[in-house]
Amino acid sequence: MTETFFRVNYSEVDQMGVVYHARYLVWLDVARCEHLRCTGLTYAELEWKGLRLAVSEARIRYRQPARYDDLVRVRCWAREVATRRIRFGYALDRSGEAALVATAEVTLLALDSGFSLSRLPTEVLGVLPPEPDPVRLF
Repeated sequence: MTETFFRVNYSEVDQMGVVYHARYLVWLDVARCEHLRCTGLTYAELEWKGLRLAVSEARIRYRQPARYDDLVRVRCWAREVATRRIRFGYALDRSGEAALVATAEVTLLALDSGFSLSRLPTEVLGVLPPEPDPVRLF
């Protein structure tokens, strides 16, 4: 499991003063990229080798609002790894607080450079063992 931190800036909040719902998807993407980087792989390296990881599903459960200037921690882990897909889990909270801001799950499919369904290389399978969820996601 990896942790990535974001300071909510003013451009990320909506008229109600809370983080706009679609912004969470960006945070999940950045956290996932950092998670891969920590395993020794990067999206750039995978793409250079002809592998594409395409989002096929995304679920977010918003629990509490994050607001301007909050420091948000995003924990990311591989929930499920199969031959053609990876399902990542996420837990978002305000850093230092126990209450969750959101939980999420994103599923990615392995595609080749021609965007056809493919198998995950053994090197990817080897560095992304599934981990148990630290919190209940949904």
